[in-house]
Amino acid sequence: MAGYLFRNCAAIVTDAGTADGVPRDTDLLIEGAAITAIGKGLAAPEGVEVIDARGWFLYPGLVNTHHHFFQTFVRNRAELDWTKLSVIEWLDLIYPIFSRLTEDCFYHSSLTAMAELVKHGCTTAFDHQYNFPRHAGKRIVDRQFEAAEKIGIRFHAGRGGNTLPKSEGSTIPDEMLETTDEFIADCARLIDTYHDRGQFSMRQVVVSPCQPVNCYIDTFTESVALARDRGVLLHSHVGEGESEVIKARHGMRTVDYLEKIGFVGPDTFYAHCWELTDAELRQLAASGTGVAHCPEPVYLVGAEVTDIPAMAAHGVRIGLGCDGAASNDNSNLMHCVHSAYMLQCLVASRRTHPVPDPRAFLAYATTGGASLLGRTDIGRLAVGMAADLFAIDTRRMDYVGTRHDPASLIAKVGVGSPVDLTMINGRIVWAKGEFPGLDEAQMAAEAEATLSTIEF
Repeated sequence: MAGYLFRNCAAIVTDAGTADGVPRDTDLLIEGAAITAIGKGLAAPEGVEVIDARGWFLYPGLVNTHHHFFQTFVRNRAELDWTKLSVIEWLDLIYPIFSRLTEDCFYHSSLTAMAELVKHGCTTAFDHQYNFPRHAGKRIVDRQFEAAEKIGIRFHAGRGGNTLPKSEGSTIPDEMLETTDEFIADCARLIDTYHDRGQFSMRQVVVSPCQPVNCYIDTFTESVALARDRGVLLHSHVGEGESEVIKARHGMRTVDYLEKIGFVGPDTFYAHCWELTDAELRQLAASGTGVAHCPEPVYLVGAEVTDIPAMAAHGVRIGLGCDGAASNDNSNLMHCVHSAYMLQCLVASRRTHPVPDPRAFLAYATTGGASLLGRTDIGRLAVGMAADLFAIDTRRMDYVGTRHDPASLIAKVGVGSPVDLTMINGRIVWAKGEFPGLDEAQMAAEAEATLSTIEF
């Protein structure tokens, strides 16, 4: 069985959530897709490649729990800047652009986002794909799975959708609308075609109606029924400014509305949740519902810094996400770990609960993300776990004075460049500045060519 032996690792952050989970000057052995040994002086079985890891810090692969890959095609555009527009003006401007994307746009934008994630140590990604223009057809998520296989990333596809027309209070153009029956039927098709429940699964599907304000209630009730019948997860946008709208429509805020219809529980996670009250956070903790926190949109949207200390104090399950390029112009989850910590420090004096330790933020992006995605085989470096990891060579000026605390390094100091190696399921997918077996320049040129077909 082929594999790798990382010999003499300067540090192995086996579990970011534990104080003693950083063995030094240690070896890590991988055979096939799994980690089979961690210890000093390990022997290399026949056929295993030995990698000299002196000076390297090894970390569990990062787990991205909320993104919109298709928005990669609207990056770095000053005319779409949130700071110059109201939310309604921004939505009216950007959604018509989204509605013009083609099937090829969805493929190449997904490939672009996945490549950037992998370069920066992300090994598992959840994408909330809620944009289904009628002209683009129903095979958009299929093309995302195709892109994931090419890059080699572990991919959880959130099949989203919008059903409420603009005439009834949503922000969605007619070209992007589906019926509830259309949405549920395609969710079922994707589950039947791609969802793999096995150990070290590389493909899973999450039923993910876009958000309560843009969907009929039956879209959510039918989502609950389908997900529970098929044993898959549920996801949606919650608590990002819509609670009073939901109260006006349904007589209750979003958390109560979703709890009433059963869109809660250990098989459910929400994105954002920055506007939730302390009582609502306690409700999430009690039901086991998780939160995918996306720190970097705070810079652009400027609403509130999500109260992560309160979530942590109440026992809410927390993961991290990049979010889409409409509110975060990069797909760099590594950077989000640093941003998440620094933003909490910025508002610490206004919080009831103290900012969690820096290593907790790395844990949100590893074990926390694994928990949100219902995975027990990723998120930690331990015998029997999937060989999902990234490596940083710390023998550089960037890391002088930081190497005494590998678990806090990413949150407190930040890592500004691509990692030295990313491995997923025992396969090296990024090393020495390259994607092995892929031509990055060609992929970028093809993506740019596809982007040029869209009118802005």
